[in-house]
Amino acid sequence: MVPDLRKAFNQSFTTEKYEAFLTDLHSKHPGAIEFRVAETPVFIDKSFTKKLTDACESIIDVITDPSFKKMTERAIPATDRVPNENDRSHMIAFDFGICVNEQNELEPQLIEMQGFPTLFGFQVYYPEVLNKHFDIPSNYTQYLGDYTRTSYLQDLKEIILGNVPVENVILLEIKPHEQKTRIDFYCTQEYLGIKPVCLTELIQEGRKLYYMNDGKKTEIKRIYNRVIFDDLQQQSAEVQAKGNILFEDLDVEWVPHPNWFYRISKYTLPFIHHPYVPTTYFLNEIKQMPGDLENYVLKPLFSFAGQGVVIDVTPADIEKVTDPENWILQRKVKYADVIETPDIPAKAEIRLFYFWKDGEARPVPTNNLARLSKGKMIGVRYNKDKEWVGGSFCLFENQD
Repeated sequence: MVPDLRKAFNQSFTTEKYEAFLTDLHSKHPGAIEFRVAETPVFIDKSFTKKLTDACESIIDVITDPSFKKMTERAIPATDRVPNENDRSHMIAFDFGICVNEQNELEPQLIEMQGFPTLFGFQVYYPEVLNKHFDIPSNYTQYLGDYTRTSYLQDLKEIILGNVPVENVILLEIKPHEQKTRIDFYCTQEYLGIKPVCLTELIQEGRKLYYMNDGKKTEIKRIYNRVIFDDLQQQSAEVQAKGNILFEDLDVEWVPHPNWFYRISKYTLPFIHHPYVPTTYFLNEIKQMPGDLENYVLKPLFSFAGQGVVIDVTPADIEKVTDPENWILQRKVKYADVIETPDIPAKAEIRLFYFWKDGEARPVPTNNLARLSKGKMIGVRYNKDKEWVGGSFCLFENQD
């Protein structure tokens, strides 16, 4: 992305440096990082950063519109609707591919978005470790806007804890110590003091929830929610039965509220019109299918981690769909082979983190992660036995 920096990084890279970095990264919580960590960060200059944030601001215009909730009511499956929804998603993540347009110019293209947390804790820890082992220019930072490490963690703490004592706030997940993202839970606990708690460990008494905190039954007043309901539905009958607690009228605050996972999602894409947002249609609203279906991607609305996505769409794929109201057809984007590596170039996807604090009119950009790929799709399963792929982060050129 920034040729001089890419050349300098690649020339100074050694396997020994990378191995020392990985050893350091894994040392704090051995065995907690199951995903591959890439060899390099992604360098982003001012102009491309502005393209990313301009696209996000246009999307945020839709999300903050007074009619947004009404527009997205159908986004929430009736079986997954949780009571006591608030007026905002405290956290939003926007996923962009680094793509190439018809003029052979690099541009971002929105892939997905989610009103849900991501690796907000790990992406503080991980870049700090990398900076110890590789030379990073002083005028580049992982943070966006005016954020620094201190202000980012301060706002993350304010959003997640609110005015509630730390012992009354939990990070809720299904089998948190078995999740591939558990390193983020441990980093979050270290930074904020809240404990990861399994859904099956919740204790309900009327409208109140409790958990065992070092042997003491402690009331839960605020939940930092990491449960994805699609994941819950894949669990055993016993775990799913325990999950029914979440759909009751409970005396707890959600951060973010689970309904926002659906409202700000693939469901929102057809309502957004921007050069950096691929044209998207609800499948049931298409009067006549495009003649060039091969240039589209078919996606189920209610799945995660790329499950069910059809890349090379044919009329037969369309005919197989029995619930077209739950699918979208999205214009394909062309990922750029943009990150030079020792063998073949890698593609990159960028996830921008946004915080939306109570009392603020709009969410603001804060931090990021990136994923590098040499496969057909971004993701671990498509990049086995490859190098210079996996989890990463962007370093943005300072805007001032």
